[in-house]
Amino acid sequence: MSKIIKAILGFGPGIFAIGYTIGTGSVTSMIVAGSTFGMELLWVLVLSCLFSGALIHAYGNFALVTGETALFAFKKYLPYGKLIGILIIVGVTFGQWNSLIGILGISSNIIYELLVLYFPALGPHKYGVVIGIAVVVIGSMYGILLNGRYSLFEKVLVFFVTIMGISFIVSLVFVHPLPVEVVRGLVPSIPDVPGGRMMVAAFVGTTMAAATFLSRPLFIQGKGWTMENQGQQKKDAIIAALLVFVVSGSVMAVAHGALFHKGEPITDVLGMVGALEPVAGKTALTLFFFGTLSAGLSSVFPCLLIAPLLIEDYRSGKLDTRSRQFRIITGVASVLALTIPVLGFNPIKGQLLTQVFNVFVLPLVVAGIIVVVNKRKLMGVHTAGYALNALLGLAFLFSVVISYNGVLAIRTQLG
Repeated sequence: MSKIIKAILGFGPGIFAIGYTIGTGSVTSMIVAGSTFGMELLWVLVLSCLFSGALIHAYGNFALVTGETALFAFKKYLPYGKLIGILIIVGVTFGQWNSLIGILGISSNIIYELLVLYFPALGPHKYGVVIGIAVVVIGSMYGILLNGRYSLFEKVLVFFVTIMGISFIVSLVFVHPLPVEVVRGLVPSIPDVPGGRMMVAAFVGTTMAAATFLSRPLFIQGKGWTMENQGQQKKDAIIAALLVFVVSGSVMAVAHGALFHKGEPITDVLGMVGALEPVAGKTALTLFFFGTLSAGLSSVFPCLLIAPLLIEDYRSGKLDTRSRQFRIITGVASVLALTIPVLGFNPIKGQLLTQVFNVFVLPLVVAGIIVVVNKRKLMGVHTAGYALNALLGLAFLFSVVISYNGVLAIRTQLG
């Protein structure tokens, strides 16, 4: 077991992409999709992970060849680069802070639901208990960031996210869709029902998060990789995308097998535990508690970090976690994260809606890397080849279509 843990923790920067991607947003989107639409949206997951792998590789390879980070390079080499960089910072920060709000809402409600199972007297006091839990969770996360213990805690959280993934993959052996349902899910279609467009946009928002790609050069930099690690970087990107697909697909398939045919779409946080119950019984409560909570906590750190990270990337290509600016910005994000618990919104609906916001700057992020990896003066003999350009081009078209669907979804929700 110790060798397995060492292998997991010794994984390359791709493990951060996995920890970033597979949070409560991903788990929520996959379970709601599986329980509501079956395997109908599997094609979206396939394309999202394929394009994510290409983008992770492209951003990582750019960092190895040039030694530069994403937004700093955009500012230097793209037409209107300064404006594009600012738009990306605003868009990604807005999307990730919205995700943070949903993550804290779901995590706090999960803890509350579990506490009520053992302490029923807390039931009538949901509002106060959820707020108290949320304050403790976000306060603890903020405190750990200020003390500079992010890297160690991140490794612990990545381990628990892995445990979550394993629990769903194991359950898939017992609760799974029919092969014909999987095949049908590979045929592109958008459910012609209320919320169908939002679900598709949420899928892409959680598996093709712009922040994952933009932060890749910084993680490469932190890992200390050089051109000698070019092959390792490519392998790392492919493995990351494959693992995201396997874990996310398993979550959706388990929800499909356990809930879809019963006509039981997810309506509350505790209902998500039902996806594991056919396999583990009451143990599912504990498994899902630690799995989903760990997934959420592993996403809290990147969401808190993203604004100061992108700002410093834009300014200098580096991140100073000891600066006053870092403390203020992460503090503001921590306060905003309490929105759903304080206002009492439905955390499931809130998390899905916040994932939709993540797709709006994706076309800019994809277009930006296409331009810089094709600059021969910058990349030399490592300029992107035909295969990578084809994938990145398709990823750009995909991002534009999904962003358009996201706009329609938001209009529907607001209308």
